[in-house]
Amino acid sequence: MKYKDTSELEITLLLEAVYRKYGYDFRHYSEAHIRRRIMNRMALSGLKDISQMQSMILKDETFAFKFLQDLSITVTEMFRDSGFFKSLRENAIPLLKTFPFVKIWLAGCSTGEEVYSMAIILMEEGLYERTTIYATDFNQQALNKAKEGIFSDELMKKYNENYQLSGGKKSFSNYYTSNYSHAVMTQSLKKNIVWTNHNLVIDNVFTQAHLVLCRNVLIYFNRDLQNKVQKLFFDSLINGGVLCLGTKECLHFTNFNNAYTDIDKKHRVFKKK
Repeated sequence: MKYKDTSELEITLLLEAVYRKYGYDFRHYSEAHIRRRIMNRMALSGLKDISQMQSMILKDETFAFKFLQDLSITVTEMFRDSGFFKSLRENAIPLLKTFPFVKIWLAGCSTGEEVYSMAIILMEEGLYERTTIYATDFNQQALNKAKEGIFSDELMKKYNENYQLSGGKKSFSNYYTSNYSHAVMTQSLKKNIVWTNHNLVIDNVFTQAHLVLCRNVLIYFNRDLQNKVQKLFFDSLINGGVLCLGTKECLHFTNFNNAYTDIDKKHRVFKKK
């Protein structure tokens, strides 16, 4: 294999070291994303080069944990891309209503905003009581925050706007209680959510799901890893199950381009053939 420069080789060796030492596999993530996160951590830590950073990662588990958090993508919000959630409500939920019980897998759930968004829609559509939501991420710190369901009041103002644009049917304030400068999601939303650590890169099929939702994650993977994860989603979905990717990702250029029919081409919602 030909390397463009020394830093590319150093990054390859660093990711190999992380995989062998800690079992987290970032070797097939987008090179641009990995390089940005490495350079940012180096600057924050005052390290002079990537080789020094690799040594720190191997010797200092606290530092390694910080680096792993850097590589986890936690940028999210409730009802983000409101048009997608409106489509989910109008096009996917009616299909789910045809099943006696429903399993939903939200992969790469980060700090939980999308999970609570899904729970609210299911509740308003009368489907929550017979649904189990499996919310997974490899970032345990993010999962812990998600499980708490505590968000700032300032964020809730923005989330309320998103909720209304997504076709919300009630007052958004019904779903949380204010506590000083924070909002706590209600227990009724949390009761059917199972929070679980799962790594899309190295773990196997998680459950047999009626719907799989994974948005703004695959864009950080290279082509080979996207194919691998798409196989994981395909194997996890029941026949006739729904795959939700959102507008930033698609099935083109993957091995599964012909494995689904379109439910909503714009918002990348598909039905497994």
